[in-house]
Amino acid sequence: MERGVGLLDEAQKTLFLNWLDEHGSAVMQVARAYTLNSEDTQDLAQEILLQAWKSLPKFEQRSTAATWFYRVALQTAMNWQRKEKPRRKNQEPLLEVHTVITEGVNCAEAAQQRDTVEQLYCAIRQLPRTDAALVLLYLDELSYREMSDVLGISESNVGVKLNRAKQRLNELMKGETDGS
Repeated sequence: MERGVGLLDEAQKTLFLNWLDEHGSAVMQVARAYTLNSEDTQDLAQEILLQAWKSLPKFEQRSTAATWFYRVALQTAMNWQRKEKPRRKNQEPLLEVHTVITEGVNCAEAAQQRDTVEQLYCAIRQLPRTDAALVLLYLDELSYREMSDVLGISESNVGVKLNRAKQRLNELMKGETDGS
């Protein structure tokens, strides 16, 4: 019996590592949107991965791996944010933004890119939790159907909520730009 468990564990480990290769960027994206500094981002990403690993045996293949991974990531992030909110009230926003900068981009363009990304994440953090989750899914180019599956709402509701979230995000970004 122990031998079978070991094989199951190895199969789960292989599956998990494959999913992590395919969907690992989503973990960091979600973690980044729900935290204010790089240390918390890393802590939350680790918590998301731990929860995903613990939840793997419960995966029933009713949805895609991407949908399941996002659902675990978003739920973990929302729970973490609720639990950590009192502690994080006095923290300063993340100053160092890690982005992929293409070759040939000069320092001024790179700085502008970092500023824009930081403003985007700052604005996303100001959205209600569901709207923030929806924007993250949209940024990761999930279909309305996939977003619907992750969030447990209808596709038409995804469209309505996403349009409202985009409008609010646009207002927040303009406010960030005007206030600089």
